[in-house]
Amino acid sequence: MKKDTKRFKRKQRENFIQKRRSEWKKGAAVERLENPSKPERARELGYKSKQGVVMARARVRRGGRRKERPRKGRRPKRMGVNKITPTKNKQLIAEERTNRKFPNLEVLNSYKIGEDGEYHYYEVILADPNHPVVQNDPDLSWITNSSQKNRVNRGLTSAGKSARGLKNKGKGSEKNRPSRKSGRQ
Repeated sequence: MKKDTKRFKRKQRENFIQKRRSEWKKGAAVERLENPSKPERARELGYKSKQGVVMARARVRRGGRRKERPRKGRRPKRMGVNKITPTKNKQLIAEERTNRKFPNLEVLNSYKIGEDGEYHYYEVILADPNHPVVQNDPDLSWITNSSQKNRVNRGLTSAGKSARGLKNKGKGSEKNRPSRKSGRQ
């Protein structure tokens, strides 16, 4: 019984998100939100409905980089127009753009909320490290450390670690991680 109501609520939310996508397309690339569209997912990733914690929706264009075709002569293979793909993932790009829009906040995490033919949409969770409510919260106070400044641009969020290859373990990923410094030299 309880499982059916959860499934029903999830379906309702997905329909709601699908209807809103056309409005998101017309709006700004990064917009602040009052509430998350997927509250359970946001809470899993550190969101709390309190002062100092902010939600934003970011839109990133699908596909590889758009490059202008060179005017001078080259053979097509050397034009450098097609198949130019960034090493960053779309989610990290969305987090970085959101961080640029809100420079006084730090990115906690983000999650995908949908896509259409042109864009990927993400919701980004941000926290204000200078807000007293965040500083006094035992679950969020870690963000106030000076080591957490500008963390999204240093690849310390979940999407950043994924782009850096830190989610892979074992054979083939030996050189992904920073080397440990040994005491002897």
